[in-house]
Amino acid sequence: MSPSADPARHTDSFSAPGPSRRRVLGAATGASLALAAGAAGVTAAAGPAAAADLPLLGTYDVVVVGSGAAGMTAALTAAKHGLSCVVLEKAPTFGGSAARSGAGIWIPNNPVILAAGVPDTPAKAAAYLAAVVGPDVSAARRQAFLGNGPAMIAFVLANSPLRFRWMEGYSDYYPELPGGLPGGRSMEPDQLDGNILGAELAHLNPAYMAVPAGMVVFSADYKWLTLAAVSAKGAAVATECLARGTNAALLGQKPLTMGQSLAAGLRAGLLAAQVPVWLNTPLTDLFMESGAVTGAVVTQNGASGLVRARRGVIVGSGGFEHNAAMRAEFQRQPIGTAWTVGAKENTGDGIQAGRRAGAALDLMDDAWWGPAIPLPDQPYFCLAERTLPGGLLVNAAGARFVNEAGPYSDVVHTMYDRNPSAPDIPAWLVVDQNYRNRYLFKDIAPTFTFPDSWYTSGAACKAWTLDDLAGRMGVPAAALRTTVSRFNSLALSGTDTDFHRGDSAYDHYYTDPAILPNSCLAPLWLPPYYAFRIVPGDLGTKGGLRTDARARVLRPDGTVIPGLYAAGNASAAVMGHSYAGAGSTIGPAMTFGYVAALDIAAT
Repeated sequence: MSPSADPARHTDSFSAPGPSRRRVLGAATGASLALAAGAAGVTAAAGPAAAADLPLLGTYDVVVVGSGAAGMTAALTAAKHGLSCVVLEKAPTFGGSAARSGAGIWIPNNPVILAAGVPDTPAKAAAYLAAVVGPDVSAARRQAFLGNGPAMIAFVLANSPLRFRWMEGYSDYYPELPGGLPGGRSMEPDQLDGNILGAELAHLNPAYMAVPAGMVVFSADYKWLTLAAVSAKGAAVATECLARGTNAALLGQKPLTMGQSLAAGLRAGLLAAQVPVWLNTPLTDLFMESGAVTGAVVTQNGASGLVRARRGVIVGSGGFEHNAAMRAEFQRQPIGTAWTVGAKENTGDGIQAGRRAGAALDLMDDAWWGPAIPLPDQPYFCLAERTLPGGLLVNAAGARFVNEAGPYSDVVHTMYDRNPSAPDIPAWLVVDQNYRNRYLFKDIAPTFTFPDSWYTSGAACKAWTLDDLAGRMGVPAAALRTTVSRFNSLALSGTDTDFHRGDSAYDHYYTDPAILPNSCLAPLWLPPYYAFRIVPGDLGTKGGLRTDARARVLRPDGTVIPGLYAAGNASAAVMGHSYAGAGSTIGPAMTFGYVAALDIAAT
């Protein structure tokens, strides 16, 4: 506890009933007008003195904005290096998008994967990341990630209950590039008992998709659960998931995996380190004095207040995926906020505050894309479904246009690149009844019917002939028949000479090993046929505040804004416009949160 902070504010969670959205927005707008607009001395009408007159809610060495993977790792690092720290969280829950995710973590040469026998080396990792990212990101930032990532994992292992598992066989996304590993570098959190959080467990942001009741499922299990009806290993994995759940119930545990485990484990570390996390506390703006960031203006219960930072502010508040105006300003059309699976609170607050403070922005046109089905309740981010044999993607012309099994970000980049001249948004995933008889689709078991709402909403359609299906999709019937016929001939030969589906080791991860000669390819032959509307979904945006190798936020001229750091999706991604492997969002987010806190501790 900081001796100069208000003791009344020092609870592990500030979770009093929040104000209405209108009151929060009104308070935020008023406070924004009263703050400095940038380090160059441009100020709003009331000037920074007005913010200084706000009630002081506390003073800490480090103020962290956001309780996702980046923010909590940063706060844990700061606390363990002797700095007083507070985490400010907009939502009534902690964990952000990380808690909703599968929590893959991509960090080369970390102690977990090396202990598992992954044949990684610093030279391989450097060559691979350089090949994947290209010139979009400086060598210094790439090396900062590669050099600090393993130490960050060792630190988290030593200072939280988190443990991790290698996701064996989950290939790097471009394993054929220099340094790429077909066996993969990705890992995920191990099972964690939620009881360690006590009452704080109730404040954990829920998962994007709940694990079936009575089961304990890891991300690495998903590919096999998809095949449980047709694969002995799939059935065995399903049985193992059920056994884990049964065992946890007998022990009185509340088992957590994936993003739930990651967020809970980091929060447990903060509890042990006595770091407060203030929920329902959105950032309004950054507080600046003499060109340096020295605090954060926030809203609590509809009233503005100031939290001062002696040493620095770390912005880990996520991206802007739920901000329609920002998406319209920076990203290609069609775009919107209804296709993302990022946390709903991610509206770019930290990015906007940094911009007003004079920060440069990078990669704002990009996101952690992936094909998604716009289901009526929420978008569904497709992983296995578009890769499994017996399905293909077609555009408005009824033609294939991409390797369906390629990295999900590449599929959406292709959709956008081609859309102006050959409309690919929306696209359609077409499958047959043979496919439906064999594979899990989302959480719908093989042979089970899809909800009526999928059809009435236009997210899916079904027909007994390809011509009828084409009519329901709104694509030319003759073209769809020709495309399916061509695809079937390629599937039977086992070689996709059109789009090279199956040429990469990555293409085969979410496929059916029983299908030969190419586990990615099988013909469509059994009616009825199904089509699912595909739009450019995302896990969150990847553009944000420009940072250097020390996670310090930079102005357009390359100078540092003193006292301001950023990590995670509030900062421009170290992956540039690409995606090295599963966990390329969370791995760098945690690493640069760690780097930011270390830099503050050292200076």
